[in-house]
Amino acid sequence: MEARMPKVYTYADYLEFPEDARVELIDGFIYDMSPAPSRKHQKIVVELTTLINNYLKANKKPCEIYTAPFDVVLVEEGQDEKQAKNVVQPDISIICDKKKLTERGCVGAPEMIIEVVSEYNPSHDYVRKLNLYNQFKVKEYWIVNPNNQTIFVYRLKDNEDYLPPEVYTFNDKVKVGIFEDLIIDFAPIKEVL
Repeated sequence: MEARMPKVYTYADYLEFPEDARVELIDGFIYDMSPAPSRKHQKIVVELTTLINNYLKANKKPCEIYTAPFDVVLVEEGQDEKQAKNVVQPDISIICDKKKLTERGCVGAPEMIIEVVSEYNPSHDYVRKLNLYNQFKVKEYWIVNPNNQTIFVYRLKDNEDYLPPEVYTFNDKVKVGIFEDLIIDFAPIKEVL
């Protein structure tokens, strides 16, 4: 009997999925994103997005911030966008190179991604996406865990690989490395949870 290889999906396939399908593609495999995030998860996303967006506007930064659902298509060098095997919907994406923005989302690595850990599948953010974002050179990746109130901050070293994570709690102030003067105080965020 012939063994069947699982189908490897591309961005072209992804575009054919039903519009209400909540999935991501990583290395061509489909990952379901249901159930919907918790209320605590959503509050953290709103607070962080508001703080960062206010900073971007006040300082006239050329960057834009987007929240999920927002497609980020990670394309390998020389690869046609439709053949990309990685399409993710980060909780928060900050893109400073506007050439990467399309009507559907972002093609290429954002400068910064923040994922708020889901209690249903924490390894997705801590392992699978960490490796993916490192591979595609996302300059800064934060993993915010609402359950144990920690923040893991990964930063690229010399555009190579991530340094070991800096670990913070919701009692700390965390510097955003892609900007010279943005520090996020997590204590007020902790208060609204």
